[in-house]
This record gives sequence, structure tokens and C-alpha cells, in this order.
Amino acid sequence: MVIQFDLVQTVGLAVLVYVLGMIIRNHIPVLKKYFIPAPVIGGLIFSVLIFIGVQTQTFTVKMTNPLQDFFMNLFFCTTGFTCSLSIIKKSGKQGAILAVGAVLFLFVQNAVGVGLADLFGLNKLLGIAMGSISMSGGVGSGAAFGPTLEALGADGGTTVGVASATFGLLMGSLVGGPVAERLIKKYNLKSTFTDARETNGGQTPVQTLSDKHFFISVLEVLGATAVGSYIYLILTRLTGVTFPYYVGCLFGGMLFRNIMDHYQLNLNMKEVDLIGNCSLNLFLSLALMNLNMAKLISLAGPMVVILLIQAVVMAIWATAVTFKSMGSDYDAAVMAAGHCGVGLGQTPNAVANMQAIIEAKGPAPKAWFILPVITVVFINICNPLVITLFINLCK
Repeated sequence: MVIQFDLVQTVGLAVLVYVLGMIIRNHIPVLKKYFIPAPVIGGLIFSVLIFIGVQTQTFTVKMTNPLQDFFMNLFFCTTGFTCSLSIIKKSGKQGAILAVGAVLFLFVQNAVGVGLADLFGLNKLLGIAMGSISMSGGVGSGAAFGPTLEALGADGGTTVGVASATFGLLMGSLVGGPVAERLIKKYNLKSTFTDARETNGGQTPVQTLSDKHFFISVLEVLGATAVGSYIYLILTRLTGVTFPYYVGCLFGGMLFRNIMDHYQLNLNMKEVDLIGNCSLNLFLSLALMNLNMAKLISLAGPMVVILLIQAVVMAIWATAVTFKSMGSDYDAAVMAAGHCGVGLGQTPNAVANMQAIIEAKGPAPKAWFILPVITVVFINICNPLVITLFINLCK
């Protein structure tokens, strides 16, 4: 039996998946304690059900899912709106340190993948497929570099890369929360963010929602996303580097934000954040509903071991390097969780990890502003270069 969902029904299903995850998280303390995002919980349950249906030949599910990328691009555009140049300048040194750490970790991931692949008697090129190609690069990177690996003799390079990225998408959401929880508990860390009203004797007005203003914010985000699509084309053609589409959308949001700051135009960030949070949760729900459990289960034993070790190495790096280099404070713990998300999955994993912690423990403005921008820009620029270097060393 084939169960078909059209566009509206697929989005409605994503809403149900999110609500299911939220209910389960609220009733299982360990999930709430370790900040496991609600879309991850609901999405995994749904993916397992689909897998059971396929394996038992009872039913298959076909969804109409063009809005997944739309919500992702919309979310990254709203993230760009948080990137005021004045804020980036204030955190310039910290951002530079994070960029260096993120790029160095690309080398670590590939070294671990290649070394373990060689240990298990696998083609070293498959080790790169289980390194930064899939871990930091994601599914798109796995699909893009797979044919190159196969042409050089690494049979199944595309399958291994895509399956590893799928595994990383899951682990990116599962590892970050426990890392932050351990750091926060061990060092007794707390949010030090102070609301603007408290620093001004309670006189600073609070931004409120209204129909008119909210619609204007929606138009601003949609317009910036459209401009970002052209920025993506310009970046790709000028640099020759294949950027993810959402990078352009992020820069579109940054462009709009800083133009509005320069001309002192009114921008309601509370409304922009609301649009971003809704887009993020819907994107993650849609993405994890489509998680291919068969690819995860089909991974051979050595591959599972390699990927699990990659997850452990990421957790150690986030704790020993990211956390320490970022100041060993509450914001640093949130950034450690975010780095786990982007280092194993994709940037939405990172933001979801940070958002879950922030909702439970309080705001972390430095982490929220710095990590998504730095990791998106530097990982996406440097990762193809690092991958190419390792391919040439191992071919």
C-alpha cells in the first residue's frame, strides 16, 4: 500500500511530528535534560515507522516536500539578520579563533577517517567520504564528491558519503546537548545576558508584535531571501566554489540588516526571530521525516565504528578546544554544542542544539551571533579545498 501526501498534507504531517516530539520530550526527563530537539524526536519515530512499513512490505509513504529547502533558506536568511557588523566587530577576535578551530577540525576529521579506513582494510578514499565530506559537508557534499571518489577506485563512494552524512545528521543533534549539559553542570555555568530594560532603569520599550509590523517583517525576510539567491549565484561564479544555496540567503539577510542599521530603519528583531524559529522547526521536522533509516542500518560494521569514533572525536574537540578557546563560559558551552551540530550534521543541527539549550538555560547572544556565521562561511569555503587535498594525497 502506498500512502501519498500532497504538499499541504506533508506540511501538516511535519506539524504533527513536531508536536509529537515536543510531547514526548516533556514527558521523558532524560530527553529534556540533554536538550534533544523536539523535531529530532518526532522525526526519528516517524522515520522508524516508515522503515518498518517498507521492510515488512506493508506500506510505503510518499511525501511532496519542496518546502523543506524553502524553510531552510528562510531560516538562514533570518540568521543573517542577526549579523550586525557592529556585533561582529565586537567579537572579531573570538570569531577569528573559532574560524581557525573549525577549519583545523576539518583536517582532524579526514585524518581520523583515512586512518581508521586503512586500519580496517578499506579504501582510504572511503575514509574521506566518512570524514569532512559527510560530517562537516553534509548530504549534498557526499553526493557531490561521491562520483569523484568512485572514479578514483573507491567503489560505493557516493553511497558511503550520503549514508555517513545521514548518520551525522542524527548524531549532530544527539551529541551537542549532552556535551553542553556536562560543561554547564561541571563548571556551574549560567547565562549572564541582561535584558536591555534592566540596564536602562526599565525605560527601554519592549518590541511587541502587531499585524501590520509582522507583515512588514515577513516581507523583509522574503525580500532578503530573494536577494540572497542572486548572491549565491555571484559567489559560485566568482569563486568557482560550490556553495550551498542557503549561504547566499544568509548573506542576503546580513545585507538587509546592515543597510537598515546604516540608514537607521526600523527593524523588529523579535518578529524576525519568530519567523526564523518557525522555519527552523518546520525544516528539521521535514528533514528528519525523510531520514533514510535503511541507509543507516545498511552501513557495514567498520563504517559504523568509524562514524561513532568521529562522533566521539567531535565531542572531545568541542569540549577541549571549542569550549576552552571561546572562553570557558556559558556562551562557550552553547558554542560547543553548536559546533557538534555543524561538525557532524549541518548548520540547522547546530542552531537547533543551541536553541534547545537557550530555551532551557537562558540567552547566549555571543554564541547565537558568532557560531552560525563563522562556521557557515569558513567551513563551506575551506572544506572543498581540504577534501581536494586529502583526495590527492590518498588517490
